[in-house]
Amino acid sequence: MVNTEIPNNYTTSPSSFSGTPLLTINREATIDLDSTNSFEGPEKLLEVWFSASPQSLPEASAPGGLKTVPSDVWKDMLDLVNCKVLSIVESEEVDAYLLSESSMFVFPHKLILKTCGTTTLLSGLPKILEIAALEAKFPHSLADASQGQATAAAPYRVFYSRKNFQFPDRQRGPHRSWRNEVNSLDRLFVGGSAYMIGKMNGEHWYLYLTEPNTMLTPPATPDREQPIKVLDLPESKLTAERCSMEDEGQDETLELLMTDLEPDNAKQFYLDHASAVAEGKYFQQAHKARVDAHQQLGSIGGVDEARIPEHKKIGGQNGKLCDDSFDVFSNTSDEHSPFTSDDELTFPQELTTEGHALGTVVSDSCGLSAVYPSAKYPDARIDAYLFTPCGFSANGVIPSPATGGSTHYFTVHVTPEPHCSYASFETNVPASQTGRETADVIQQVVGIFKPGRFSVTLFEAKDPVDDDVGLAKKKGSKLEAIKGYRRVDRIVHDLEGYELVFKYYERFDWEGGAPRLGEVGF
Repeated sequence: MVNTEIPNNYTTSPSSFSGTPLLTINREATIDLDSTNSFEGPEKLLEVWFSASPQSLPEASAPGGLKTVPSDVWKDMLDLVNCKVLSIVESEEVDAYLLSESSMFVFPHKLILKTCGTTTLLSGLPKILEIAALEAKFPHSLADASQGQATAAAPYRVFYSRKNFQFPDRQRGPHRSWRNEVNSLDRLFVGGSAYMIGKMNGEHWYLYLTEPNTMLTPPATPDREQPIKVLDLPESKLTAERCSMEDEGQDETLELLMTDLEPDNAKQFYLDHASAVAEGKYFQQAHKARVDAHQQLGSIGGVDEARIPEHKKIGGQNGKLCDDSFDVFSNTSDEHSPFTSDDELTFPQELTTEGHALGTVVSDSCGLSAVYPSAKYPDARIDAYLFTPCGFSANGVIPSPATGGSTHYFTVHVTPEPHCSYASFETNVPASQTGRETADVIQQVVGIFKPGRFSVTLFEAKDPVDDDVGLAKKKGSKLEAIKGYRRVDRIVHDLEGYELVFKYYERFDWEGGAPRLGEVGF
């Protein structure tokens, strides 16, 4: 008898084997999640670096840096942001948190927090600085008591960015306008720079960043007079600083922000559609397993073939086998098989309700799993979730296939409703590692979501030896031709330590109106 049950060690995400990232699911947080109402898809994105690389952590810090922080501590911080942890993929170099509103990635030296909807992301920033001081033992000082924390670690660099909102009047806390967000960040850091990139009366993107070795804004009313200290860096420290610049020079982030998704294509991110896809594939798998058993044993015994509806057999009425994409976990015993003479074929409940099981179905069926395929990245893990009645989120942890290489990530979030449709894709997997041009990755992702329009940001660290090379600019010039789209806008920024390319595209056959600007004041 062939057993088609999902084994206990199978987590419904790829690469659930020893030696690969570990998945932990928070089942309490997944209860009663619902995305019925209009939803603000465009995310707020925060990166806080406490050193330029995992190899250059401050000497007094905890050996694992931020990765030593218990998950419960991060969950308390996320309460301030108004989102919950759904699941965690743990790996040696990065922990990927799938959230009720987007994602968080924790490396030893930096934290990336991306939240959508009406979350109050910047409200959690003072707490992040406190956690880095108290839990990760990064160098710290007294914090501004008005921010609610007594101490704060001084970050190496801070980056905050977002697209223009679709429903800015629904935002809360400091996120009601870009001006308020900049004021909130300026209260924490000295010398930050704020930019609006793109057309004021069109699609645009906001960016705030600090210089290397960011200084915290001193408390407005210190408890006591503090003497001014002058720090004379020894040669070894200066050498370490130069090494940090070299480490930072490996940083590369690609982000696609897509709106006006093609409605029929967006249906694949609805629960009822995904459940129908899963049902068809489930019965195809069961039928194929039965046919294989007939071929091997001559008879299954006690199973009425007529109980399988013709439309659920592989290949329809002719019964031909045409789908080899599903594993049969065991075919050695009928002891655990759900198919007996007294049982109907039963569709698993987890494939009819929101959650990780249907998230994995969507990840495979829409083509997301093929962006960084398991054939090239055998230890990769995708943690995906499908919401009720629609909406999709996924985190990917992508260990380098090369020995000693770094672990990278990608994250995807989809709001498919026609009146507020949006999808985002972000990754720091270097183009040099994929063996493909950045434009090829963009073309593949755009083909999955079919947006009416989208913007691209390519954020890349300069060469520490020769910052005039212009790698991002050269890559940006190759992004001109995205099949089916015309480029409307192109902006290149030369920033402190980084180059930024911003591009905005519209589909040739798209007949939508003007961009939904949302914000009136900046």
